[in-house]
Formats: sequence, structure tokens, C-alpha cells
Amino acid sequence: MGLVNRIVRSFEVTHEPNLTIAEQLVTNDDLLPVEPVKRTWRAYNYIAFWTADTFNINMWMIVSSMIQLGMSWWQAWICVWLGYGIAAPFLVLNARPGAIFHVMFPIVNRTSFGMFGSLWCVFNRAAMACIWYGVQASIGGSCVLVMLRAMWPSINDLRWAIANSMSASSGTDTRDFLCFFLFWLISLPIIWFPVHKVRHFFLVTPILMPIASITFLIWCIMKAHGIGPIIHQPSTLHGSKLGWAMVVSSMSCISNEVTLITNAPDFASRARTPSAALHSQLFAIPLSAAFVSLIGILVSSSSQAIYGTAIWSPIELLGNFLNDNPSKATRFGSAGCDLTALFPRFIVRMSAVYSELTYLRSGMQNIRRGGYIAATVGLAMCPWNLLKNSNEFTSYLSAYSVFLSSIAGVMVTEYYIVRKGQYTAYISGILINAVGFAGATGQTVPLPATRIYELSFFTGFGVSAIVYWALNRVFPVIGTADTFEEIDVSGYEHEFVHTRQAYQKGLRCPIHW
Repeated sequence: MGLVNRIVRSFEVTHEPNLTIAEQLVTNDDLLPVEPVKRTWRAYNYIAFWTADTFNINMWMIVSSMIQLGMSWWQAWICVWLGYGIAAPFLVLNARPGAIFHVMFPIVNRTSFGMFGSLWCVFNRAAMACIWYGVQASIGGSCVLVMLRAMWPSINDLRWAIANSMSASSGTDTRDFLCFFLFWLISLPIIWFPVHKVRHFFLVTPILMPIASITFLIWCIMKAHGIGPIIHQPSTLHGSKLGWAMVVSSMSCISNEVTLITNAPDFASRARTPSAALHSQLFAIPLSAAFVSLIGILVSSSSQAIYGTAIWSPIELLGNFLNDNPSKATRFGSAGCDLTALFPRFIVRMSAVYSELTYLRSGMQNIRRGGYIAATVGLAMCPWNLLKNSNEFTSYLSAYSVFLSSIAGVMVTEYYIVRKGQYTAYISGILINAVGFAGATGQTVPLPATRIYELSFFTGFGVSAIVYWALNRVFPVIGTADTFEEIDVSGYEHEFVHTRQAYQKGLRCPIHW
């Protein structure tokens, strides 16, 4: 047992001696308020961050399901504006505690759900983050495949039976798994960088991604000798059917961002000033989403003129360009356009998992180890099987937003209206959507229940917020403030001012400016 104990202790992160497991859950170095020297994110870093998040294949294709419902391209584009324009204020509201007090999602969540109650909320968020890690790695593997095909077309030979060593039950083949594993392997060094330094990966995104997207659009228009037929395609929906189709489509956009709405304090905690995490995110999210989806519409419309059917996935379209003995220019262009889509959003989603996994086992984990655990889970879950049916995966994401929106509703109400609440509010936000959720799984349910579920973000967020507020009015808790005040009690500001004064007097300074 002595050897086992020594091995276990060798994996423990630095903490005060003689602490129980419960006491280690309270805090560690990664869960403390962010030090002033690590508050490095300015407004332009958040703009770059959201540009990286929205320039991705999912955003590029988000309008496809809307047009397939029967909407015209401009109606679908309005839904993108509405969805992400609504999501942005909710994200900014939930990010505020992180920007003011410089603490991450697990600590902000702890104030409303309690020390042990918050474990469930953090587990929900961490589970979704691990799933996103695997899914984004699988999509990244598709990007790697296009790049390898552009450089070595013979990579396709690995797919056929003579070179394929993967069984049919695996859901993949040697070629695709090789590309997935290469992307997964390349991603591992990025996890090593702390969150306050990850911002450097996004700095070129606002310049590089728009240029690459517009270049790709011009290339497609030239190959199609025009913009294509989707732009001229009228809507086949009218009246209430059109109205509810637009509501459902707008809600799908919100559901796509609900994971980052929930853990918004994680990134806001690195803000240099509270205002840096406010206006930049409020406008960058809808603007970048609208731009990317518009490029996706125009490129897909051009692809229909080229191939006779619309190809919404840019990776699939680039793959088609590489068929039939492409020229060197085509191979170079495909590799270049593909490279710009390879890592940005993956880094965004990867960064979101760190603090949650740290909080679930503070004694053994830190932020870096949390990232590598997510990478391991992402590999073990065989994410390519989740993406076989994109409609089912989209339905799963929408369903999961029911749980996360209820968490966000409690957190926002806690911060802006009351000081403390109960699990009743969270459960109420889930129950309002329970019947509609059953309908999404194929059960027969009343139409009103379906409509409520289609508004799941608002119903979950709203019901949990109202119940949370009402319970705290009926059963007020000790410490509820009469006025709204935001006071940083971390003590870092006093230390910061003292150290700066010492530096100005020429004394030795432990902080590097």
C-alpha cells in the first residue's frame, strides 16, 4: 500500500498538506481568481476568438437545413442574424461575473448551486465539451484528408479492401482513421499552452479566414460561370408554417452556442478590463456568423451550377475539386483553403473543457491535465459514428441545450437579481421541455408541447430564472444584497497596486510587465 500511496501522491497537483478530498474540491491554483498578469485578453482578442469560432464547417452549413425546410436564402439568413443576435446578449450577461471577479465557470456556478450541487452542472458542461472535442477532431480529420489528397493523391488507395485493415463494425476505414488520428495527435501540443496564452492562436484569424473564404467564393463562381440557382429559389413556406420554421431555425442557432453561453465566465475571467468582454462579444458573434453563413450560401449555390446538386460541406466540395486528375493549381488552392479551416474552432472548443474537468477532481487535475483527459475521451468515443447522421446529431445538440439553458438561467438570475437559489429552479427549467423532448425522440405528443420544446432555450432559461427568483423572494437567504454592487474581493488589486508602486520606486518587482 505504501508504494501505491506514493504513486498516487506523485500524480497529485500542488496543494496545502493534510487536506481531505472534500477540502481539495474547494480550490486549487487553477480555480483561484486569475492573477492580474494573466488578464491579457483585450477586445480584439475576443473578436478574434469569435471569428475563429464561427469560421467552421457547421456554421458554413447551418443554412442548408433551413433551405431544405422550404425557406428562401434570405429568410434563412435572417434566422442566422436573429439566432446569434439573441445568443450574444445572453452570453455577455453570463460572462459578466467572470470579467468582474476573474473567476471561471465552476466557481460562478458554485455560488448558485452550492459546493457539491455545482458538480452536476460542471459534469454536464464537461461531458458536452468532451463530445465536442471528439466531433471537432473528426471534422479536422476530414480536413487532413483533403490536404493529404492534394499532396499525395494515392492516399485514397487506403480506402479499398486491399489496403483497409479496419473492420466494418468500427464505422471507419484505414484512410479516414489515419487522418483523424493525425489531427488528434497534432492537437495534443496545443493543450500544453495555458488559457491566457491561447489567444495568440486567434490573432491571424480575423485577417486570414475572411480572405480565404472570399477567395474560395470567387473560385467557385468562376468555375460555375455564375452565382448558381439557390439565390433565385423562392420560399415554398407561407403563413404560420413559415413563421414556425424561422423560429425553429433561429433556435437551432442559439442551441449551437448554448455550451459557450453556459461557460462564458471561463474566457471572460482573462479579460484585461470588464468592458473588453462586453461590446466586442456582443457584436462579433452575430456579425461573424452572418458573414460565414452568407459565404456558405453563395458557395453552395455555385456548387449546384457546377455539379447539378448543392454541396453544402466545403470539405466535400474541395474533395470533388480533387477528383478527375486536378491541376497543380487546383491541388494547391484546395490545400490552402482547407488549411485555414483546420484548427481555429477546434482550439475554441478545446479550451472550453479545461476548467470543468479541473473542478471535478481538483486534487489530481489541473487545467492542462483536464485538456488531455478530454483528448483521451474524444479518441475513445469514436466520434465519426456520431456524425454518420448529421440530423440525429443536430437533434441531440438541441436536446442537450435544455439542460444547459436551465443552468444558465439560474446563474444569470443569481448574479443580477438574487444571491443564492435551489435545484428546484433548475429542474423546473428541464420539466417544462420534458414532453416536447419525448416528441423529439419519436413519441407522439401534443402540438403545444412541441412548440414549447422548439423554444427550449427561452423556456428553459426563463422558467428556471423565474422559479429561482420567486423561491428567493419567498425564502430569502442570509447575505442577499439590497443593492447591485460589483466588488472584486480577490485581493489581487491591492497587491497589484503595491507592486506597481514598488516598481516605480526602483525596487525589485516579481511581476513582469
